[in-house]
Amino acid sequence: MMEHQDETRAAYNGVVDLYASMFADRLETRPFARAMVDTFAELVRGSGNTRVADVGCGPGHLTAMLHDLGLDAFGLDLSPAMVDHARRAHPALRFDEAPMEALPVEDGALGGVLAHYSMIHTPPGELPALLVEQARVLAPGGLLLVSLFATDAPEPVRFDHKVTPAYSWPANRFAELLAGAGLVTFARLLHDPASERGFLDAHLLARLR
Repeated sequence: MMEHQDETRAAYNGVVDLYASMFADRLETRPFARAMVDTFAELVRGSGNTRVADVGCGPGHLTAMLHDLGLDAFGLDLSPAMVDHARRAHPALRFDEAPMEALPVEDGALGGVLAHYSMIHTPPGELPALLVEQARVLAPGGLLLVSLFATDAPEPVRFDHKVTPAYSWPANRFAELLAGAGLVTFARLLHDPASERGFLDAHLLARLR
């Protein structure tokens, strides 16, 4: 696990400015992803617990979006350079350096967790434990929105992501892993690829039992 984290941290530390320039307003041109984030925010607001973590927050653009949607949002990222950029870009919001595998959040504290393409670099064998950690910090009934690349293949597919190696997942298999962590997937959206890789984009919205 540490080797995977070290590689991912180093890779993202090296592309901060480019990554931020490419993705700062990306959801403005991604209506399906934006709709799922809007739905996530609406449901979290309705729960009465608006505290939300944006895990793998990168340059902080989605943390800011969640804040604008009425949530008490904060960002966490493995890359210190990304965290520094997010703090400069959004000084009114909180950003901390932390791996998704060990969140600095107390048990049952959050109304929601957003993982927007931030689990794609996790090796398949390590993903179940990572999902258990996301479930740990959710209050009963809390929501997890995961966005990822989806494949029609029966098993996860490793591919050369532009930053560091990543995995696409069969959506049903990913939902099964969520169930194993105590999360019930109640909404999913798959749509045509937004890149030349050809994978579908998938968004799974799950609730802690």
